[in-house]
Amino acid sequence: MQDKTVVVLGGTSGIGFAIAEGVAAAGGRPIIVSRAQANLDAALARLPAAAAGHAVDLTDEAAVAGLFEQIGTLDHLAYTAGESLMLGAIAEMELTAARRFMETRFWGAIAAAKHAAPRIRPGGSIVFSSGIAGARPPQGGWAMGASICAGMEGLTRALAVELAPTRVNLVSPGFIRTPLWRDIPEADREALFTSVGAKLPVGRVGEPGELAEAYLFLMQAGFTTGHVLVADGGGLLV
Repeated sequence: MQDKTVVVLGGTSGIGFAIAEGVAAAGGRPIIVSRAQANLDAALARLPAAAAGHAVDLTDEAAVAGLFEQIGTLDHLAYTAGESLMLGAIAEMELTAARRFMETRFWGAIAAAKHAAPRIRPGGSIVFSSGIAGARPPQGGWAMGASICAGMEGLTRALAVELAPTRVNLVSPGFIRTPLWRDIPEADREALFTSVGAKLPVGRVGEPGELAEAYLFLMQAGFTTGHVLVADGGGLLV
C-alpha cells in the first residue's frame, strides 16, 4: 500500500475509518468521504496529515461525479457508506423509507463505481461492502437488509467482468461492533453483542480493525476479482 491513494466512502467511523487507519499505517494516502463535515473534521484530526477528506452526499450523482473529478487518479476505492439499519416486517414497511434506505447503500455504490472506475490506475481495485444477511437472513425483519446485501454481491460479480482488468471484490461482514447499531439503546446493544458473540465459533463479535484487514487484503490480492470475502467469525456455519 506504500504511496497508494485509497478513497474510502463512508470513512469517518466504523469499518471505513479503520480502513483509512490501515492504509495510512501501511504508507498509503487515505481520502475519506462523508456527508457530514463535522464527522469528517473529527476523523481527519485522528489521521496522519497526509490524509484528506471531502464532504459529499453520495445519493447525489452529480456530487459524486464532481468528487472524483476533484480527486483525479486513485489506486483503490472502498465503499462502506450506509445509513443505520432498516429493520421491520414487510407488512409494516413504508416503501418511501425503504427506497431511501437503498439510495446510499446500493445506488450510491453504483454511482461511485461509475465515476471512479475510469480514474483507477492499472492494478487498482474496488472493494464493496454487504453482509451475511444476503446469504442467511436473521428471522424476521431483514427483507431490506438481505436484499441489499444480495444485490451488492451480484453487482460485484457483474462489475468484475465489465470493468476488467480493474478488480472488483466485496467484503461480507457478520456482527461487527460499529456505529451501524447506534439506534439501539446501549444496554440492549451490548446484550445483543454478547448474545450473538457467544454463539459464534470465535466466541465474540468482530471489531472494525479486523474487517479493515479484509479490505486491505483484497486491494492487494492481484489475482482475485469477483470474490465475496466473508468475515463473520464463523456465523454462516452455526
